[in-house]
Amino acid sequence: MSSKLIAVTPNAEEIIAYCARVSSPHQDNPNIAGLLKYMIRENHWSPFEMANMVVEIYTSRAISQQIIRHRSFSFQEFSQRYSAVDYTPLIYTARRQDTTNRQNSINDLSAEDTLWFIGAQLDVSRLAYDRYYEALDKGIAKESARFLLPLNTATTLYMNGTIRSWIHYIQLRSPEHGAQKEHTDIVAEIKEIFIEQFPIIAKALEW
Repeated sequence: MSSKLIAVTPNAEEIIAYCARVSSPHQDNPNIAGLLKYMIRENHWSPFEMANMVVEIYTSRAISQQIIRHRSFSFQEFSQRYSAVDYTPLIYTARRQDTTNRQNSINDLSAEDTLWFIGAQLDVSRLAYDRYYEALDKGIAKESARFLLPLNTATTLYMNGTIRSWIHYIQLRSPEHGAQKEHTDIVAEIKEIFIEQFPIIAKALEW
């Protein structure tokens, strides 16, 4: 899994501050750090919708389904109807189900069970992809053949959103909010991209 920057609004922080001062006679004030920090502290989020960022995410179909639930974003995802899928299963490490929190898992499985789960993923993936390619050879449409593919099939998607949306996405999908680890790993990478692109906003958020 990986994430990388595709596009960002040039001078995004300056544009956000400029638009926030629409009612002020001091729109050209170059000191924007205090203003951005004030808006974050007082929950004045609408100016943060004046700039955008696009990120490419490489992950599995299972995790992409979680990501696209964030409806304030726009998405483009690799189409399994249009293109055949390469043999690219993403193999994950198992965790034990938390018996008190259904949305949590605990990383304390035995080595034996961990290896079993990896082997099971490989077995299922090989069979699924073998049947998938057989279906394509029989002339079955890609849009039908894809039903044979497992959820750990790799996919690429582009995620576009306002800076406001990215802030709340990163906050919501952090580990302390109970997001799945494979998802929080992606969010951690996106957060690093955000900090690099928007250092003043990141500092105001105490990131």
